[in-house]
Amino acid sequence: MAEYLASIFGTEKDKVNCSFYFKIGACRHGDKCSRIHNRPTFSQTILLQNLYQNPKMDIHRAEAALFCCQFGRDVIGRPSTGALGDLWWVMVGVTDSHEQQHFDEFFEEIFDEVEDKYGEIEEMNVCDNIGEHMIGNVYIKFKREEDAERAVKDLNTRWFGGMPIYAELSPVTDFREACCRQYEMGDCGKGGFCNFMHLKPISRELRRRLYGRRKRAGFSSFDRFPERRRSRSRGRERDRRSRY
Repeated sequence: MAEYLASIFGTEKDKVNCSFYFKIGACRHGDKCSRIHNRPTFSQTILLQNLYQNPKMDIHRAEAALFCCQFGRDVIGRPSTGALGDLWWVMVGVTDSHEQQHFDEFFEEIFDEVEDKYGEIEEMNVCDNIGEHMIGNVYIKFKREEDAERAVKDLNTRWFGGMPIYAELSPVTDFREACCRQYEMGDCGKGGFCNFMHLKPISRELRRRLYGRRKRAGFSSFDRFPERRRSRSRGRERDRRSRY
């Protein structure tokens, strides 16, 4: 019996532990989930919740997107694909190249700051999902567990871009299991509301630069405000939601 329970732990057959939290480190039901979220006491991976603010998307548009996408249109009613979709973003002043530049700058700043301060990074990923529990989530996998633990403790006292950082250890260690296979093949029927990771890619040039250990110095959005002291009570979730 013990062997059977161990074999199904964290899978859909496990009726006690949440398979989504085990694989993704996030669950759309949150604290209301009927299954247990086993939060790790040690891990190589940390989660920085909702840290990336996509210029094309915010939490209010995400609510509208679920309805709009059913009619072949994206957020705020623009065409979801093709030349019309590209033209729409040009008209409002946000192009794919602008978005990629914005994302690359964000990614590089976080990567450099975290690796320089806490330790070597094996892998860093940012979710392109738009569900509230996944939007803008940043996952950082360190080479050493002790670096991840130190990063969580310190980052929870810091700010980025004018907002407090919410960091926690994550059970995710294999991002291949956490990612949406259909999205990687270019055909996820659930779109941005999928509960598996849709990872936002960085440019190839930036990937070569970062993982080739070439660093840059420059302006940092970290610590633009003094260290914070916050309760880790249930009120934390309400406070986080109020920031959108």
